[in-house]
Amino acid sequence: MAGTRRPGGLSDLLEDLKARSGLSYEGIGRKTHLSKSAVHRYCTGLSVPQDFGVLERIGLACGATTAERLRLHDLWAGAVTAREKAVVVPAAVPVEVVPVKAVPSPVVPRPVVVPPAVKRRSWRRPVSVSIVCLVVWLVSGAQSHVVIPLATPQRVDGPAWTLPAAPVPSTLFGVTINSATGGMPAFRVGAVRLWDSGTRWSEVQAARGEFDWSTSDRLVDGAERAGVPVLFVFGGTPRWAAPSGRPSVYPDGSSSAPPDDLADWDAYVRAVAQRYRGRISAYELWVLGNDSRFYSGSTETLVEMTRRASTIIRATDAEATVVCPGMGQLWSEDGLRAFRRFAGLGGYGHCEVAGVKLFQRDASEPPETMLTLTAMIDQVLHEAGVHPRLWNTGTTYTIPLQGPLDERTAVNHAVRFFLVGVYARNRNLERMYFYNWGGTKIPIVLQAVGGTPTAAALAVEQLQRWLAHARSRSCGHGAASGLPGNVWQCRFTITTTGQPHEACIRWTDTGSATTTAEPGTLSVRRLDGTSTATQPGDTIAVAEEPVLIEYG
Repeated sequence: MAGTRRPGGLSDLLEDLKARSGLSYEGIGRKTHLSKSAVHRYCTGLSVPQDFGVLERIGLACGATTAERLRLHDLWAGAVTAREKAVVVPAAVPVEVVPVKAVPSPVVPRPVVVPPAVKRRSWRRPVSVSIVCLVVWLVSGAQSHVVIPLATPQRVDGPAWTLPAAPVPSTLFGVTINSATGGMPAFRVGAVRLWDSGTRWSEVQAARGEFDWSTSDRLVDGAERAGVPVLFVFGGTPRWAAPSGRPSVYPDGSSSAPPDDLADWDAYVRAVAQRYRGRISAYELWVLGNDSRFYSGSTETLVEMTRRASTIIRATDAEATVVCPGMGQLWSEDGLRAFRRFAGLGGYGHCEVAGVKLFQRDASEPPETMLTLTAMIDQVLHEAGVHPRLWNTGTTYTIPLQGPLDERTAVNHAVRFFLVGVYARNRNLERMYFYNWGGTKIPIVLQAVGGTPTAAALAVEQLQRWLAHARSRSCGHGAASGLPGNVWQCRFTITTTGQPHEACIRWTDTGSATTTAEPGTLSVRRLDGTSTATQPGDTIAVAEEPVLIEYG
């Protein structure tokens, strides 16, 4: 198939997506960590990647819808199968094998000619079973046809998952505090995380044996007044503890290296846990464990630091939750490799929770693209034989460099950020800490310190009202769930006055769609607080702003 473009084929769809996005081959390459030439080869049909994830990244970079990504997968599977056929049998498929009559001894039979592409193989490598069987049949004179079936992914209709109904916890709705004032959000949140808030190790302990708790005390006091649990984050080694270590990204002289003497680490963890015993409910043992800008030591040392800290915290405050070092850069091979190594070395055996960083490659992309990361995370943990609970504890280091979103997009993306957390319940995801509260140099601002909540913050608060008494039952999207390809939904049982009723939240990843009201439909509620009475059979318009559909 290489070099040949067929109408409606893989390369045609890729070229259409590229043209629609307005991106050049080089621009797509930058977004997908591919070379310009590689993108050109795939889009023009000169080659097909062995891994579908490459094409999925291209599709997402070009704004492909869910339906288009599914089409990409189907075309990719067909293209890979066709390529394998071309290697096994260099002729059109199906191939009719002409029987070869056995030649009596002592006449030497005519040798079977191996196609050049196969002949160059080293026979010390694994050989295709199809080739071996074909040669045996030719020599033995078997009367047969070789038919290689086209491999297509199995289609399974129904929700992506259905589980026993479970409450949507208020702690799902977390924010990272980006302020040292002690102020808390003026809208409803369920949990707070302390980072970029004056609480780095280097800011708390300027010298061995000397601690300044003023900022962390102020923040913990503020969280207690607001009635929200605190996740404290470790990171930022003081210069005195790693004098020759690599500098971190912060201007305070802190290092990304582990301390030269891990006894200093032990002492600091113990001091924090003792001071805030019973007041801080969870500890993330390093802000980013697989990003050298934040941690530049070995993975073995990070696992040992995790083991030590976990032992100290559990001995000091048995009620506190231990969260393993955050793992970010998961769109990159380097980030995944380091994450996989930490898991393989048994790091997650020392924690109740895995801290992961879920984010889109660019803030303008649909939040649902984060579900690609949750699937990869689940695979890595499954390979390691561990299944800790997951908390999304951050974003990408480059988030301040990304442009601001318009208000409508900011509202939709902020709400759907937390809906991704609901959708990923089947991956053991429990909490979503939005980055951040208090800051303004980010694509979505919830509230500036001293300011009023934005429309995005108020929409997130409305979502929490919808789900305050809800139990999630299932989630799914697209044709498999009987919906248009760009439509997503999660179903709930809601109990507000003692009488439970069914509901679902429905939205699109991009664009709009229409759905039909199901039997029992009573109303459609919107994030601005308005609602419309709806009857079964009515048309329900669905767009990028989620709506709540309630049933009798």
